[in-house]
Amino acid sequence: MEDKRLLGNIELSINQGIATIEFYHPSHNSMPARLLADLSETIRRMGEHEDVRVLVLQSKGEKTFCAGASFDELISIKDKENGHKFFMGFANVINACRKCPKLIIGRVQGKAIGGGVGIASATDYCFALKTAAVKLSELAVGIGPFVVGPAVQRKVGLSAFSQMAIHATQFFDAEWAREKGLYASTYDSIEEMDKAIAELAEILSKSSPEAMQHLKQVFWEGTENWDELLSIRAGISGKLVLTDFTVNAINQFKSK
Repeated sequence: MEDKRLLGNIELSINQGIATIEFYHPSHNSMPARLLADLSETIRRMGEHEDVRVLVLQSKGEKTFCAGASFDELISIKDKENGHKFFMGFANVINACRKCPKLIIGRVQGKAIGGGVGIASATDYCFALKTAAVKLSELAVGIGPFVVGPAVQRKVGLSAFSQMAIHATQFFDAEWAREKGLYASTYDSIEEMDKAIAELAEILSKSSPEAMQHLKQVFWEGTENWDELLSIRAGISGKLVLTDFTVNAINQFKSK
């Protein structure tokens, strides 16, 4: 049987100062550890690339932006050390976005679930389709959105974050996400959204790198402790993923 953890890829293109990073996995763009590591490293490298002024972060396909953690990989975790290591994958992506000295535009063309909401929240300016509903499903499988929580809360506030975290089986529509600040703009079609993204990316590619870097620092002020914070949160999730409740819940989801 083919190991789904080995599938998927990260594609990178650089054009006139704009770095487009696209991730893909055949299971609804879910993220195994390998892809998370590749994504965080690509973001880090583009932050240091002298010819890059702005990043666009997106996924392939039209239905799902990111389904979050790979269930195949979650169910394979047998000890808390490997559990911590896996959830650090999402922590590293969020921290790579946070530390990147360049502005990151998010493109959310479909539903974002769990870690996918965290990735969208870690971008600096996020576009989405009107069909791009969001859901923090972690509590439904006995974990909780501990790692992505700081990024999501920073964008939407504690009240909206707690609503999503508690109502873990409900999708919140894109208009709700726009009103709460996760999405800057929503669109009826991919063509309209991509046109708006291209226009903003072009403007930013011609803007002052120094000014944008200082703006980025202002936007993320107060998050300097996230290396430690997200590691602690990854440890919590890494322990909970081993519980009978979570193992049974994931197996039920996988059997649907």
